[in-house]
Amino acid sequence: MAVVIKGGCAHDCPDTCAWEVTVERGRAVKLAGAPDHPYTRGTLCAKVHRYLDRVYSPERVLRPLRRVGPKGEGVFVPVSWEEALTDIAARLGEVAERWGGEAVLPYSYAGNMGLIQYASMDRRFFARLGASRLARTICGDTAGAGIAAALGTTTGVLPEDVQHARFIVLWGTNTVVTNLHLWPFVRRAREAGARLVVVDPVRTRTAREADWHVRPLPGTDAALALGMMHVIVAEGLHDEAYLRDHCNGWPELRARLAEYPPERAAGLAGVEREEIVRLARAYATTRPALIRTLVGAEKQPLGATSFRTIACLPAVVGAWRELGGGLAHWTRSLFAEAVASGALTGPHPRTRVVNMVQLGHVLTDPGLSPPVKALFVYNSNPATTAPNAGLVCRGLAREDLFTVVHDLFITDTARYADYLLPATSFLEHLDLLVSWGHTYLTLNQPALPPRGESVCNTELFRRLAAAMGWGEEPGFRETDEDLIRRALSGGHPYLEGIDLESLRRQGWAPLHLPASRRVPFAQGGFPTASGRCELMADPEPGFAPQPADPRHPLVLISAKHAVHFLNSSYAHLPWHRRAEGETVVSIHPEDAAPRGIADGDRVRLRNHRGRLTARARVDDTVRPGVVAIAHGRWRSLEGGTANDLTSDGLADRGGGGDLFGTRVEVEPA
Repeated sequence: MAVVIKGGCAHDCPDTCAWEVTVERGRAVKLAGAPDHPYTRGTLCAKVHRYLDRVYSPERVLRPLRRVGPKGEGVFVPVSWEEALTDIAARLGEVAERWGGEAVLPYSYAGNMGLIQYASMDRRFFARLGASRLARTICGDTAGAGIAAALGTTTGVLPEDVQHARFIVLWGTNTVVTNLHLWPFVRRAREAGARLVVVDPVRTRTAREADWHVRPLPGTDAALALGMMHVIVAEGLHDEAYLRDHCNGWPELRARLAEYPPERAAGLAGVEREEIVRLARAYATTRPALIRTLVGAEKQPLGATSFRTIACLPAVVGAWRELGGGLAHWTRSLFAEAVASGALTGPHPRTRVVNMVQLGHVLTDPGLSPPVKALFVYNSNPATTAPNAGLVCRGLAREDLFTVVHDLFITDTARYADYLLPATSFLEHLDLLVSWGHTYLTLNQPALPPRGESVCNTELFRRLAAAMGWGEEPGFRETDEDLIRRALSGGHPYLEGIDLESLRRQGWAPLHLPASRRVPFAQGGFPTASGRCELMADPEPGFAPQPADPRHPLVLISAKHAVHFLNSSYAHLPWHRRAEGETVVSIHPEDAAPRGIADGDRVRLRNHRGRLTARARVDDTVRPGVVAIAHGRWRSLEGGTANDLTSDGLADRGGGGDLFGTRVEVEPA
């Protein structure tokens, strides 16, 4: 007899889809989107709709493995859980005793975004050990810092209210590929007469669907926004009353705009002056006007400045006054208010903080004190997904670095592990899913028992705590159900009527938001210290172009363009690999011709960090001066990854990286 289990997708995606798993005789035979979910509406993306391929892949790791070959070759032998845990606990204890707890570094990120499996028992374990803390800032924190500096929050317009806008600017977001379930609301707005503009250096699938595609040079978003504001103010299209009543720093920002007339902004951004003028007029005179951002424009040296500047535009024209007007970024802050996530992680000791963007430097820095002597990787595959991946792999290859990886597969990172421990899939564990793209909580209920000897993150750290002699301490005795109840126990009004039992029945529940949340700043009331939109502060809106690099003149964008991969997930599974084909780099004809590159040629991308071979696609997918390659391919399968080339510098605020500021040269292979 078939049974249907309600759950949800915990991938790093704003959509957080609710799904249903059909199980017959102990085997999952079907996975489909939950048809009754008001936002995701029964649809799964191309990455996830064949998720059972991942669950039942013959390549899954189902027993603990111990390395027997050289690091990087991925040669292992099976061992028992008892043997693995005993040795791991002893090795971690030895490192902590000799070098101090900070010589142990946990490295995890968004391989599982469920609240319980992402950050709970693991944080308690490493806090108890006194390990270094990881700044998990590689994606989103820079954009969030810029927007919050102006608005006091990262949540503005709610996603469903996009349908009420009549002028929509998708700024640096490939909605059709990376935010599929927002697209129906965009489509409804267009059916009602809205005009759709995409601002992106790359002609993405979303840009091809738009009414108007504006193509600035990467990293020049602030210059474009400032040029728009100059035109708006010069032509008297700004909302003086809104600026006076609800904003700080307007006189200062107005003075700054004098430095960015449209001709200068056009020169900086690499677009036509008239395009900036037309865009500014259309945005300021069409109501309601909405700007949608995610994280595409943040991975630049001035990423936070770009987002802070973009966030000023709705205030300048008073777009916040109407339903559907303003800025839509993400919804994470609503869940941060409502859910007691701090109770899951426990207190954080005052140990050193290591930025995940610069893992390669951390693992190879001879002057680091104490050095990192033990690395514990879970929910992540940094050998593929971290910038400057060649340096990361040189660090992972250190024979004196004790490395443990918890994963479903022998990933690029796992090939360097001393122990590889089997992890559960989403279908095999309990979790509570919050979303950064909509306003629904989802309960992921296990549809299957763990395959083989795999364990979820929480169970792994309970077992490891017991091996360390801490198993009877209260913090390690809570079950996953206990943790979910604790997360929902704060009494916040957004969670009224929501508990574990109600989520088990329905599978999901909307946050109970007040009606005023739909037009959040119509009367001001920004959640800043002043209660007003902060237009000018540190860093002040402005723009300074990056210096040219004659050795590496092309800007590389390595974004999530692949329809069937997500970060590094699925990149090794046969069906997904066939669907994506070989590695392709897009290059404009004006850049290809002088380099002797024709469409379909094998080419080499290179800079001082590394090199990568790909097939050239010569067309106008990218603008001149820019090349683009899909992020997420495994270096062990492709002969290299985009992150072999990317910069591991930091952006101006928020701790994120400057990956899209990477410069390369392209030549025939």
